[in-house]
Amino acid sequence: MARAYARLDTAGFLTLQGLFTAHVAGNFVTLGASLALGTSGAIAKMLALPIFCAMVVATRLLDTWLSERHRPALETLLVLQVLLLVIGAALAIRFGPFHDSDSWRAVLTGMVLVSAMAIQNAFHRVHLGSTPPSTIMTGTTTQVVIDLADTVYGPKGIDRPSRPRLVQMSRSVLLFAIGCGAAALLYGPFGMKCFLVPPVVGILQLIVRLIMWRQSRRDDDPAPAGCQLQHTKLSG
Repeated sequence: MARAYARLDTAGFLTLQGLFTAHVAGNFVTLGASLALGTSGAIAKMLALPIFCAMVVATRLLDTWLSERHRPALETLLVLQVLLLVIGAALAIRFGPFHDSDSWRAVLTGMVLVSAMAIQNAFHRVHLGSTPPSTIMTGTTTQVVIDLADTVYGPKGIDRPSRPRLVQMSRSVLLFAIGCGAAALLYGPFGMKCFLVPPVVGILQLIVRLIMWRQSRRDDDPAPAGCQLQHTKLSG
């Protein structure tokens, strides 16, 4: 997934005049540049933070509501994210390329994609906190370098980093970098159609999660009453 979301962020940056769909800090930087240079895109960058925060709150509330009722919370959030990715891709293909990123078409497309990435960031924090983030690589890269330093010469009294964690985080950074490069290469020949990649990957991930959820439900269900009764008679 890290590679797919890197493609989305890179494609969004290229198409929407520097709008990052998943990085709040990056939008502050590019917003300052837009205001200083007088370039377009300031409206979308100013809206990105409140939209992102509102979607994170909504995702958290929905996740809590579903979890309290023993519903498939993660799978439901994945469905909503994939739906937003599909809508965002359709808008980008229909209205792009965006020569004026302050137009309502560009702003709408950007906010739909920002909403999708807000859901991704929120459910990753809640449900997949033990795995490296799939959208933000600064913290992961920092931890990889620290782990490498500790592996070579760690301070006394501190446990050396585990090899599986180092491999997992390094793989996440590598896939993210590959995704960024792939998005840049695909954007040239395919243009707006490169936005189709994230929803396709999201659908595949959703199918896998639904299969896993159904399997876990099947494993948790008790044996039918008839089978239990028969087993009791045989035991007697």
